[in-house]
Amino acid sequence: PVDWFPCFESFGPFECAFYPVPLDYSEVTEDFYETGNQEAIEIVVIRLPATDPANKIGSLFLNPGGPGGSGVNFVINAGAFLYTPEVRAKFDIVGFDPRGTNRSAALSCFTSFEHLDEFFALRAFPDTIEDINAQIAFDDNFRQKCAANALPIIDNMTTADVARDMEILRRAVGDYDGLTYAGYSYGSFLGVTYANMFPNSVRAVIVDAVLDPIAWTTGRPQTRNLPFSTRLRSDAGAQATLEEFFRLCDLADLPRCAFAGDAAGRYDALLERLAVDPITLIFPDESTLFIDNIELTGFTLGVLYNPFNWALYAQDLAFLESIPTTSAASTQFNVLGRMPELNEEPLVPQTIEAFPGVACSDSDNPSNPLVWAVAGLVSEFVYGDFGRIWTWASSPCADWPASKSSRYAGPFTRNTSNTVLVTSTVFD
Repeated sequence: PVDWFPCFESFGPFECAFYPVPLDYSEVTEDFYETGNQEAIEIVVIRLPATDPANKIGSLFLNPGGPGGSGVNFVINAGAFLYTPEVRAKFDIVGFDPRGTNRSAALSCFTSFEHLDEFFALRAFPDTIEDINAQIAFDDNFRQKCAANALPIIDNMTTADVARDMEILRRAVGDYDGLTYAGYSYGSFLGVTYANMFPNSVRAVIVDAVLDPIAWTTGRPQTRNLPFSTRLRSDAGAQATLEEFFRLCDLADLPRCAFAGDAAGRYDALLERLAVDPITLIFPDESTLFIDNIELTGFTLGVLYNPFNWALYAQDLAFLESIPTTSAASTQFNVLGRMPELNEEPLVPQTIEAFPGVACSDSDNPSNPLVWAVAGLVSEFVYGDFGRIWTWASSPCADWPASKSSRYAGPFTRNTSNTVLVTSTVFD
């Protein structure tokens, strides 16, 4: 059983635990918890207890996406209000940091923070030959550092490994009737993987903002030579969402949307202008922010994930449009900002490793990094502004130095003991 203790008490009545699971499931035996003779890692788990424990049904496990999103942080930030009082009464809300991420045996490839200077110097996505060469060089160094410094966790952090952990945790919290789970975005792939690996353990599984599991892993015959992040077609989803931002902005009109009045045309004109005349913003602390068409595309993609910021972002776009020079002092930005400073610590925490550590281990990808350049250009031509940024998101996966032996790549058609709810919002 899980040994819970109070934690994060200033945020609510949370309880946490460190729970041991096998590092390598290929070597584990049934007496793992009796003998402790296999290498273990600890998974950090949190729960928000049910408000009516006398009538509790069980635990609702969550995953916020990523891969690399913290299930612990998700429960702290959203667990109390994401679900109805009826759900809160009858379920403990449980989150955990998946293995290899955040607080759970985090994959950490670097021994200093020097790589972050190089990382932040990269463009949002490569645009020129020089940009492409810089991205390829960074990815090569990234993979070398992971191969040198990240064993053995890098070989044991596929989504299937996380699903195996979740099956152990389900039983550890006493949910013997099966798993109750809600997974969002990448968390949908974790839910689908679990449901196909443990089909008889599904009590109530919800997958939301759903990723295509075949595109994530192997691709179909006509797409297998593409990077997995291209196969997902998140670029098409982002483009549709951007167009909805423009439509709603024009519908709201001034002053409710500061960028109203042919918002799409104004945005395209702003991109064209910034491609020729980038803007450098100077903040009161004398720090600067360089914005050209590439960086604005990256900022826009991030904002599309949070519609609550859309009205504020419209003000940012209108302000950028109004700047007559290529350099301007500004304290007016609402969403556009600067990277937080990192204080050096004796141990270098995980910074950029979680996403490729999981995704590259799950997926088949080309070995030639130049495929990303071609695929990105084709995707941009066919699917819009975000074709290149979404394609290049997976560039470290070319020749990723980790074993795929523990992954699950299908079939994704197993009959489960209870049906799975598949849901998504539009313009997601």
